[in-house]
Amino acid sequence: MRRILVTGGAGFIGSAVVRHIIQNTTDAVVVVDKLTYAGNLASLAPVADDPRFAFEQVDICDRDALTQLFTKHQPDVVMHLAAESHVDRSIDGPAVFIQTNIVGTYTLLEVSRAWWNSLEAASKPRFRFHHISTDEVYGDLHSMDEFFTETTPYAPSSPYSASKASSDHLVRAWQRTYGLPALVTNCSNNYGPYHFPEKLIPLMILNAIAGKPLPIYGDGQQIRDWLYVEDHARALYLVATEGKPGETYNIGGHNERKNLDVVITICDLLEELVPEKPQGVNQYRDLITRVADRPGHDLRYAIDASKIERELGWTPRETFESGIRKTVEWYLANESWWKQVQDGSYQGERLGLKG
Repeated sequence: MRRILVTGGAGFIGSAVVRHIIQNTTDAVVVVDKLTYAGNLASLAPVADDPRFAFEQVDICDRDALTQLFTKHQPDVVMHLAAESHVDRSIDGPAVFIQTNIVGTYTLLEVSRAWWNSLEAASKPRFRFHHISTDEVYGDLHSMDEFFTETTPYAPSSPYSASKASSDHLVRAWQRTYGLPALVTNCSNNYGPYHFPEKLIPLMILNAIAGKPLPIYGDGQQIRDWLYVEDHARALYLVATEGKPGETYNIGGHNERKNLDVVITICDLLEELVPEKPQGVNQYRDLITRVADRPGHDLRYAIDASKIERELGWTPRETFESGIRKTVEWYLANESWWKQVQDGSYQGERLGLKG
């Protein structure tokens, strides 16, 4: 049984990783989360009572607290997902992105390195530091024939992606300079259950069933590769446990869609699943509204995920059609979860979780 420490484990992708590990493996998980606005303990409720689950409310920038946590839980694997991740928020206030994504990663690396160096020789090969990043560090693609690979040069466009690029460089430097057994993964856009409602897909679902406008940046022709979050969680666990230290693995869903087409797909699904519309709404598509484009908005992201398929045998199980249907159905069936997010009451929840 491995002891896996998951930073940002109360967030969207982090909670999916935790649920996957507890529900599908014999490993133990320690969730480390500061519980900012994006951390929601209700997303961990399905596994919170498992004896292999523990929770610690700790800021990854707090070196002393992290050091005590490592001593207490003695992790074999660190899966680092804690990050500020919303592009619009990074444009409005970049400072917290620098602090969490760069300083926080540096602090976690140093604590991990000290822990790894303290291990007995027989235990050292078991340790892994897995840094989870984004395809946004690569900038954007202008040709439909191009794809991001593990060797694509970095060209971040936003304060968010620049901060993640910085953290990627730190992890690779600690691996090269100090020998820390680190791995990096860069993923495409995630979607699925428990996604914070400010993100595109859940925002469109919830706005539509409320009869609110569906705002689309510019002409809506921006292309993203969509990855169902549970497929991503499987890939991340596979990399953390079977990947080769020093390597990078790109994880994509093989599902490129224009933003406008994503919203249209959601509208059409809701026509089927929620035919009784809010008052004044004739068709859900009528709610689509164009707004001024985001500054520095990347045009196209697309992942070449052939390396992780070739070396570790991972491929996504969900198509966009199957994944988006599951996602819409989940939000329709879990009103209590997203209503607590919308009214802010989720931030008062603690679910009795203990370290």
